[in-house]
Amino acid sequence: MVGHASSRADPAAENRRALLRIKLVHTAAWAVFASSIVAIPVVTAVGRLDWALWLSLLVWVECLILLANRMRCPLTGVAARYTDNRAGNFDIFLPEWLATNNKLIFGTLFAAAELFLLWRWLAD
Repeated sequence: MVGHASSRADPAAENRRALLRIKLVHTAAWAVFASSIVAIPVVTAVGRLDWALWLSLLVWVECLILLANRMRCPLTGVAARYTDNRAGNFDIFLPEWLATNNKLIFGTLFAAAELFLLWRWLAD
C-alpha cells in the first residue's frame, strides 16, 4: 500500500505517556498520605480521636506496603520500566529535594503525630 502510515505508535512517546500516568497516580497517592499525616495532629487536637485513628490506620497500611517492598513505593518500580532517569523525583511530581527526603520528613511527622494521638488517647 503506497502512502500507508504505520499503525505502530512511537515507543518513546508511549513510554512518556505511561510514565506521565504513573507520575499522576503516584502524586495523587502521595497527596492523600501526606495530607493524612498532616491531618492526624489537627484532628487529634480538636478531639476527633476517631478520625485520627482512621487516618493513622490508612498511613500504617501505606507503611506495611513500603515495608513489603523494601521501603520503596511499588509505583517506583513500575515507573522505572518506562525511563532510565533515576533522579529522586523521576516517578512523582514533587521537587527533587522533597522526593528524596520524603520518608524522613513525613516519617518524623507521622511519629510525632502518633505520639500526640497516643498521649491524647491515654489522657481521655
